[in-house]
Amino acid sequence: MAMTTGVHGPTRARIEAKTLRTDRWWLYPLTTFVVFSAFVVYATVRAFQGSDYFSKPYLSPFYSPCLGDCVKGSSDFGQPFGWWPLSSALIILIFPLGFRLSCYYYRKAYFRSFWLSPPACAVAEPHKAYSGETRLPLILNNIHRYFWYAAVVVALVLTYDTVLAFGPAEGESSGVHMGLGTVIFVVNIVLIWLYTLSCHSCRHIVGGKLRHFSKHPVRYRMWDWVSRLNVSHAMYAWLSLFSIAIADLYVLLLAAGAFNDPRFF
Repeated sequence: MAMTTGVHGPTRARIEAKTLRTDRWWLYPLTTFVVFSAFVVYATVRAFQGSDYFSKPYLSPFYSPCLGDCVKGSSDFGQPFGWWPLSSALIILIFPLGFRLSCYYYRKAYFRSFWLSPPACAVAEPHKAYSGETRLPLILNNIHRYFWYAAVVVALVLTYDTVLAFGPAEGESSGVHMGLGTVIFVVNIVLIWLYTLSCHSCRHIVGGKLRHFSKHPVRYRMWDWVSRLNVSHAMYAWLSLFSIAIADLYVLLLAAGAFNDPRFF
């Protein structure tokens, strides 16, 4: 019986070759797979490590807000989950992680790199059938908007952490100070906000469900601004992924005593 789904469906080209493309189409999904896998491994290790996440005035973005049994000085919002037996990072990482996993750009990235559905344009996928996002786990992508709300809250908390990064380090006098870590935190929060605000869901929340933009000039301007950011959403996704890992690694090295934070003033 002839196959009627997947790569042998009636609307697919009737060729046996995987693809007729002669370019290095596999380079993008392979690079994405390697980079994403490396980040997942690093983030998982750091999340379960439960140490070296705070070096005054810097708190790792993986552990912010620190709501569990945290080291002294790292809990700016108290410790309501002080009874939590595992790493404090595991309490809040589900929200930024859920936001990124359900992100429209990331769906394209991991569909091609991990699901191979398809691995590239004009390249046959290995699956016999396609269920879309109607079953677990991909059906969870439909709650992306709600993860966006949580991501905004997390971004606000990280903004507060960035302000605190201008504070004195351990043993320094009070007042405004600035170090290399401060610069890293500022760059990180700018990229996180650009990624969050350029989100497709943000664009719909700002300008969706309107019949006439002319009757809503403020929302139209906001929608136009978010639409401009949305063009570079993929770039912001990559850059913020790197920046948040770099910020965490920097705090890790400081907390472990690898070096002292260079202070500018």
